[in-house]
Amino acid sequence: MPAARTIGIARMYNHGRMSLRKKIIFSFFISALIIGILATFEYINFIQVKNQMGFLEVADSARDRSLKILRHEKNFFLFPDQAARESAATLDYLKQLDSLNGDIEAEDPAAAANLTNLVATYRTQFSNIQSSLTQIAQGNDSLKTSFPTAASLEPVIQAGSRDNPSLVANYLQSYLSLPPTNPQIVALRQLDAQITQLRSQSDNIVAAANDLDKNTRNNANSVIRQSQIEILVVFPLFLMIGLGALLYVSSDVVKKLRALTGAVERISRMFGPRSPRPAVDEGHVHKDEVDILVDKFNRMNQLRTDWERKIQEKNQEALLQAKKLAAIGTLASGVAHELNNPLNNISLSAQVLKKKISSDEPPAVARIVNDIVGQTERVRDIVSNLLEFARERELQRQEVEVNSLIRSAYHLAGKAADTSAIRFELDSQEAVNVIEADRPQLERVFVNLFANAIAAIEGEGRIIVRIRPKKGNLEILVSDTGRGMSAADREKVFDPFFTRKDKGTGLGLAIVMNTIQKHGGQISVISEEGIGTIFEIILPVKGKEA
Repeated sequence: MPAARTIGIARMYNHGRMSLRKKIIFSFFISALIIGILATFEYINFIQVKNQMGFLEVADSARDRSLKILRHEKNFFLFPDQAARESAATLDYLKQLDSLNGDIEAEDPAAAANLTNLVATYRTQFSNIQSSLTQIAQGNDSLKTSFPTAASLEPVIQAGSRDNPSLVANYLQSYLSLPPTNPQIVALRQLDAQITQLRSQSDNIVAAANDLDKNTRNNANSVIRQSQIEILVVFPLFLMIGLGALLYVSSDVVKKLRALTGAVERISRMFGPRSPRPAVDEGHVHKDEVDILVDKFNRMNQLRTDWERKIQEKNQEALLQAKKLAAIGTLASGVAHELNNPLNNISLSAQVLKKKISSDEPPAVARIVNDIVGQTERVRDIVSNLLEFARERELQRQEVEVNSLIRSAYHLAGKAADTSAIRFELDSQEAVNVIEADRPQLERVFVNLFANAIAAIEGEGRIIVRIRPKKGNLEILVSDTGRGMSAADREKVFDPFFTRKDKGTGLGLAIVMNTIQKHGGQISVISEEGIGTIFEIILPVKGKEA
């Protein structure tokens, strides 16, 4: 009954009305039309901006060439020994300005004509100055012939004739008592006037190029502002029409969805939260969007039920694994406590026996006693690991400097194995890394990791520890160049009692994981056979229980 009522409601609201699909298409058409108009205007503006940007490059090039003309002009007058090279560079940039005038004329004919005239006048003035400098050089030779003392003034005359001819003329008049009408004095003063005019002309060229660049930028900004105004005008129009279309489409949809929601709520109260939702009548050919929604909702509910069942199964597996670990811990604790006293007696008796063995005893007796002592120590280590794994010791947090702790742990691990062929590296971004942790337990973590790394390296190798801050935590990577692990071993490496060592207990990495988790951290492993292994540890800087 509730399912039939739901279907009836959906049919009632669909009857005699435009379908949702048509409404959405109509609304989309209106919105697309507005966007098309806006896009057309923006495309036109884009073309204008593109043209302005292209012309801006031309204007910028003209400005750059004018500044380089000014620079080489100054060098031409300041450095006589570089005059030929600077003159050639100046004339070359004048040619480049002439070549740019064609592009400038297409956009700004008046600016192009002005720049052409300025360049032509400058070229003429520059040529006249070159002729004047040649004439003055010849006059200097005549002065040295007429006035022998003028030879001592040659460096001053050569240096000043280009930079400040008027000053040289005054100096010659004063030193050689030349009259103002002397041809060399007249030539120097004319050259000074020519240089002044040339410099004024170069300033005019730079000013014209700057004005061209400024005007071009203003035009580009004007086009951009126009584009912004068009957006500000069209966007509100688009927004209003879009909202009107949205209200038009949503008004009918909201009524249908409210009816559907009411039906679903009534069914939920009747059959409970996990009851199947009403299915759509498959015989109903003309389904609208609401009918499809009901069908999809029903399927989604089934998927949700399946997902919840899978989550429950996983939770049960995790709970079973936790119970297994707790049982193993309880068993390990009991076995370890039961073995401790016999082990102590055996160890004490073997050590007493070892001391009483005289030199007359057969060597085999001494070997057997030594073997008893060694094996007893090994079993004691196994019992110690069992107790450590089973014991839930509270953390004694304090501030721990990680860099020094890692060095200390490697030193301790090195006492139990030969590390002469292994190179140890500690790479830390900070000189000091301080966290809140239980130092003895954390030190044991790294002793275990280093012991495994040393055992995995055959011959020469490297153990590298990298420490990096990571989002309020500390990331520690412990890598080695040992033999690595297979994919199957990687999956079980943290499982209790899993080991590939002949004399291992398989509890070292299980204890490591337990300790890291108690500190609120995480540990993972990356390894490949024949390449090496990397353990990644993430520890919180501030104390945070797992």
